[in-house]
Amino acid sequence: MSKKENSRRVFLKNSLGALAAFTIVPRHVLGGKGFIAPSDQLTKAIIGVGGMGRGHIGYGGTRVVAICDVDSNHLQEVYAMIGEKGVKMFSDHREVIQLPEVDIVHIATPPHWHGIIAAEAARAGKDVWCEKPMTATIGEGKRLVEAVQQHGRIFRLNTWFRFTDRFYGMGTTVRPIKKLVESGLLGWPLKVTVGRHTGFDWKFYWVGRTNLEQMPVPKELDYDRWLGPAPYKPYHPHRVHQTFRGYWDYDGGGLGDMGQHYIDPIQYFLGKDDTSPVSIEVDAPQQHPDAVGSWRRITYTYADGCQIILDGEGADENAAYIEGPQGKLYPGFRSDIPDLEKKLAAFPEPEEQVTDFIDAVKNRKKFALNEENGHRSCTLINLGKIALKLGRSLKFDPVTQTFPGDEGANALIDVPMRAPWFI
Repeated sequence: MSKKENSRRVFLKNSLGALAAFTIVPRHVLGGKGFIAPSDQLTKAIIGVGGMGRGHIGYGGTRVVAICDVDSNHLQEVYAMIGEKGVKMFSDHREVIQLPEVDIVHIATPPHWHGIIAAEAARAGKDVWCEKPMTATIGEGKRLVEAVQQHGRIFRLNTWFRFTDRFYGMGTTVRPIKKLVESGLLGWPLKVTVGRHTGFDWKFYWVGRTNLEQMPVPKELDYDRWLGPAPYKPYHPHRVHQTFRGYWDYDGGGLGDMGQHYIDPIQYFLGKDDTSPVSIEVDAPQQHPDAVGSWRRITYTYADGCQIILDGEGADENAAYIEGPQGKLYPGFRSDIPDLEKKLAAFPEPEEQVTDFIDAVKNRKKFALNEENGHRSCTLINLGKIALKLGRSLKFDPVTQTFPGDEGANALIDVPMRAPWFI
């Protein structure tokens, strides 16, 4: 058997059912005539154009060639926004990811679709830009990491605060915070508090309703495909589009919406990109099995004693953002360490990151927030969701990514998917 034929068989084995009937290799991974020069523009398809997808039509270095949505109104509206003839429209993401002219698949669907579409796109030879949260479960995240790496794809998770922009109430980018933590001036272990008194809003208006009555499905919406792998529930407009975050089947309320924005940079500056907490404690009202509710406090503790505290009720008005045995850091980059800036100047800058996704794709470089560290910060979100659903504290093994001896929690690492969907 030739090497080429063996590679083809491996691809077919790892593709989804009938979708694996043929192999497509994107232009940017081909040599010779098909190779994209660094100055050339990459092409992309956007899957999910009802909300976040519309905000990413024109990011530099790319051109939209296809859009996909299960709502025909969304498709027509975005087609008009793009204003270019020749952009293809689809309602089925499986057709989009097989297009030979697509280099990048941008996934802006509700989170319960992220893992499936991203893994299928990776297996189809596409690079992936995925909105947060990365996946709806820990198990999906593990399999997505495997798919991206097995097929040599470049993956970007779309939360950017670990490498650019002012970080909410801190009055600075994350880079000086990372430098401060690495300097050791605060001591170790560290406690990080994320709440309204340290500059963060948990958006508890993203809660679900418990009294939804069945309503007719609008003619423009393929509701069965919108649900996809999620359990069937009768249609109500509050379940879909802008308010889907309030239901466990599709997201996780304010924790799912903002969690990775807030927590991923903490994971980065604490140096926890390759691990997870060993315990998760929750203080919250009993959660409804369908509708997401609010919570008072979620505490993650790592093996070395570092903690991340999600303060939902704003209990501590005087909380420092970061507290260590030798000092504290407050919003606005204020500290109780005298002459902090002068002392920090003596320490080296944090290691540089690859923060240009287009450059990462063209030159096959791992992006700063990729499938591996993105999975770890998404695991923080999913650990919190599991603890809230169960209404109790948990112990977690960061190596096996399981809950030792906890049958109930382990059952939520992977949530059964409605046929025919799977990763």
